[in-house]
Amino acid sequence: MTTWSQFTQEAPSIAALFLRRHQATGNLCMLGTVRADGSPRISPIEPMIFDGMLVLAGMPDTRKFDDLARDPRFCLHTATVDTKVTDGDAKLFGTVTDITDESVHRRFAQKLFDDSGFDIREEKFDHFFVADLTGASTVEVADDHLDITVWKPGAGERVIRKD
Repeated sequence: MTTWSQFTQEAPSIAALFLRRHQATGNLCMLGTVRADGSPRISPIEPMIFDGMLVLAGMPDTRKFDDLARDPRFCLHTATVDTKVTDGDAKLFGTVTDITDESVHRRFAQKLFDDSGFDIREEKFDHFFVADLTGASTVEVADDHLDITVWKPGAGERVIRKD
């Protein structure tokens, strides 16, 4: 399992661009999952970094979490409306594990309350998905070309230049 902490060590430039874009949109990303019929689903999500993990949690009883419970594969894409991608763009790929440890849930709910005032401290989590990253990429626009940075676990970052 490649946790967020391990990912940031192996792919620091991709992690930095992801965080920059994630914060620029108020933490909004787009989550790609697989529907029961095999077709793709795109859903908004506000992932959080917590205890060295990338957490994909949110409103209970949503189809995206049904998808992940059935098929743990996902793609997480930083949200953008900039067709020229001047601030860059990042995608993370992987699978999720549903963490059932209620002490983790309580710590997460407390951190969320401390950071935002949003209070789910007394709520029971249907799912608490944590990402196991299997790949990532970014696109950055340079003066006269694109730099595409890709990462796979254990392989480090590799930049591909597109003229």
